This record gives sequence, structure tokens and C-alpha cells, in this order.
Amino acid sequence: MNRKELKEFLDEKYLEFNRPFFIESDPISIPHRFSKKEDIEISAFLTSLIAWGRRDLILRSAGRMMELMDQQPHSFIQHAGKKDLKGVIDFVHRTFNGQDFVAILQFLQFIYQKKASLETVFSEGMRDESANAFSGISALRNLATGLDFFPQRTLKHLSNPEAGSSAKRLNMFLRWMVRNDKHGVDFGIWKQVSPAKLICPLDVHTGRVARNLGLLKRKQNDRKAAEELMQVLR
Repeated sequence: MNRKELKEFLDEKYLEFNRPFFIESDPISIPHRFSKKEDIEISAFLTSLIAWGRRDLILRSAGRMMELMDQQPHSFIQHAGKKDLKGVIDFVHRTFNGQDFVAILQFLQFIYQKKASLETVFSEGMRDESANAFSGISALRNLATGLDFFPQRTLKHLSNPEAGSSAKRLNMFLRWMVRNDKHGVDFGIWKQVSPAKLICPLDVHTGRVARNLGLLKRKQNDRKAAEELMQVLR
């Protein structure tokens, strides 16, 4: 395919799959349960952190997270004390365990008390003209690293672009929050971040497709590959 044909092909697939019909079996269905902005972004963030492996297991685990927060993520984070946090310690999804869940909830509690919201943290990290989604993700991780209560083991669940990670799950989360094309899939509720700063979520599957289509030459699915792919797509 030449470039014109390739664009037509990608546009066709975009229209085919970017529809609410596919939401039910996708992790994005979890934040679609909510209408309050803070509930949407918190549930989306938590879901994205555990979004690897089989979709049915991701949905089951993310649903369990919401149950443990009484289906009110923002309210739970605002008011959770030691007893409430102790009630989630038995949660486990693959290598993400109850200790990680508690640490992330405490981290979110800190953010909503000290930084206003997740949007604030990410947008501040992307404030510079040359910054992109990787800058925002690094800002979030650096904030967690500087907190005494945040355990070292939980840092592995916050992608590190500075170490070369493609940060697929957090880039997916940012897409959900920022992108708004009126198709009813992504939310587009964050207005402080420009969609132009987003990075295509890159993993084994998107990497393979991109190489098969001639969009990506780099063999590793890392940050450099994601940036290469974005340059070609733009």
C-alpha cells in the first residue's frame, strides 16, 4: 500500500472499531459505569494499571476494585482511613497485590488532597511546549518516588519512560481521558492536556501490526519505538 491507501485503510478500521459496541468487552467499560468526572478518572487509572493479560480477568479484577470502594471511587479515596484500606488488602491481580492497591489508593488520596486531581499532576508535567505524554507519566512517577509511604515494589506498576518504557497502560489511560472525537468511546474530560501530546499505546500487538504495515522499523517495543510510530502517524 502507498501512503494514501494506508491512510484510507487505517481510517476505515478506525471507524469500524471506534464504536460503543466494543466497549462492553474492553477495560474502558469500567470507567463508563460512572458519570462523575473524578469517579471516571480514578476508575480509569486503576483499571489501566492492571490492564495486562486476558480481558475477562482484567474486567473481573477491575470490577472487584470498584466493589471494594463501594462503587464510589472518589468518595472512598477522600474518606478512606486505616480500617477502610485494611479492607482491600486481600485484593490481587497477577503481580498487583493488596499492598500495591493500598499504596496506590494512598497515593491518589495524597494527589486529591494536595494536587487537586490526577489531571493537575499530568498537565503540570506536560506544561512545556516540547513535552508530551511521556513527560506527564514521568511527573506522576517522580511524585510517587518522593513520597515516604510509597513502597519500592509498587513503583514497577507505574511505568518509567525515563528508563525506556513505552508506558502502554498509562498512555492508554491518557487517551481515554484526553481524546474526544464524539464517538462515545474515549471520554475527553481532561481539558488541560492537548490531544497533540498523546502517544499511541504500544505493546506486542500494536507493535506487530505497525511493523506489518510499514509504520515502524524499530524492533523493540519501547519508548523510542512509540515515538518513531507517532512521528510516522503524524
